[in-house]
Amino acid sequence: MVRRIDDFIEEWAYESESTSKVIAGFTDQALSQRVSPGGRTAGTLAWHLVRTIPEMLARAGLPVTGPAEREPPASAADIRAAYDRAATAARDAISSTWTDASLEEMREMYGRPWKNGTTLRALISHQAHHRGQLTVLMRQAGLRVPGIYGPAQEDWASMGMKAED
Repeated sequence: MVRRIDDFIEEWAYESESTSKVIAGFTDQALSQRVSPGGRTAGTLAWHLVRTIPEMLARAGLPVTGPAEREPPASAADIRAAYDRAATAARDAISSTWTDASLEEMREMYGRPWKNGTTLRALISHQAHHRGQLTVLMRQAGLRVPGIYGPAQEDWASMGMKAED
């Protein structure tokens, strides 16, 4: 659970920038990449991240503007721009509306009571989960994966080192 607004803002800055970098690594053609038949495409998965920010925060009582369109744009740049707007709107709404004490308040979230701090932790974890899925789709599409929590395979070579197994 997140216990301080400042801690969330600091972590959100890194996590949202990391998600933005992953989305930016997609080509428009690679947005159609799927892990399996019937599974989400990279484009629908990235769009899910965009739409979840305002959806989840609205459930927690924070109105955050987000896209009305249910279907993702055909452009990776458009998805990234929408993601960046939603991530910034989330940061601004949280920092201007909630206090540290607000994080202890309970809200009905997906059929269960959650503290607002739990919702913020879930928002970050949800992003990290789907960002990992997106990096698998990037590899399958032959795209370069950015390092997030450490060097990606391509980063090792640029550092003059052999990638670890």
